[in-house]
Amino acid sequence: MAKPIGTHALNLVRGALIGTAEVVPGISGGTVALITGIYETIITSAGHVVSGIRLTVSDLPRGRGMARAGAEFRQADWAAVIAVLIGMATAALTAAKLLAPLVESERQFAYAVFFGLVLASVYVPYSSTTKRWRVGDYLLALGVAAVAFVLIGLPPSEIDPNPLIITAAAAVAVSALVLPGMSGSLILLTLGLYTSTMNAVNDRDMGYLGFFFLGALLGGALFVKLLQWVLEHHHHLAMVVMTGLLAGSLRALWPWQEEDRTFTAPTEVPFTVLLMAVGFVLVVAILLLERATRSRRGGAEEGHGGRHGGHGGHGGGHGGGAPQGGRHARPASGSAPRM
Repeated sequence: MAKPIGTHALNLVRGALIGTAEVVPGISGGTVALITGIYETIITSAGHVVSGIRLTVSDLPRGRGMARAGAEFRQADWAAVIAVLIGMATAALTAAKLLAPLVESERQFAYAVFFGLVLASVYVPYSSTTKRWRVGDYLLALGVAAVAFVLIGLPPSEIDPNPLIITAAAAVAVSALVLPGMSGSLILLTLGLYTSTMNAVNDRDMGYLGFFFLGALLGGALFVKLLQWVLEHHHHLAMVVMTGLLAGSLRALWPWQEEDRTFTAPTEVPFTVLLMAVGFVLVVAILLLERATRSRRGGAEEGHGGRHGGHGGHGGGHGGGAPQGGRHARPASGSAPRM
């Protein structure tokens, strides 16, 4: 069944938010995708596309046709993927010129908003698992958070870009892009390629961007398949690790730090804390809106089923009703967790 126009528009907005986040060092596009409820849909679809391309390359030369590859391609949610990519590309090009300079000039206040946003986001993976958290899960999340905290605290460097370095850095950065809590821009900043990459985007340097795209394609293809497999076979473990990553990534957004990531004494504390609260409330509002939208959609589907189902559901409702779950019930792919 075709999706309504509103769904495509919402996915464009989701993509725009993800693209905007990736331009700002310290903000993860994966985090925004997780908050807006599109994360698993994008990762799973990307995994099927990668598999489809691999099967095309292996099957066509052997005369096996496109049957297996076509089956993989059909499992991808193309409408969502294309809408998100269009939104990402458009917003990234705009944010590189407008938002990045603003964040640079008002770093403390901008980071305060982002800190509150990511702090509230820790709840998303924590609540998106089918299993209850045990002591070992909390310890693992704490260990992951500590490692992320240390790595993110490494001072940025400066290197002269060359094709090999650009390709390798892009492969690492795009892996961070799809992983909540890890910022692709922050990785580029640590590797010393953030400024040169932003300049290449603004100047439309096709040579630089070509090598960057190659690295992003290679790194993304490998990492997306790994992440898809983990989400499908070890979903609870993935959510535990993502919770730790998000918690550790707060180190990158602490408002009171220098450009070399050394901490400084707090200044203008009341206004900064207020901005943190704004970011926190913004995420809570998004999650509540997603929950309300999902509830209305579920109610509409139940009403539609009741009108067309006659007396078929009289005996117990196993013919299409959604399964019920507790607080840790896993949401449908791509949906935000229950609050």
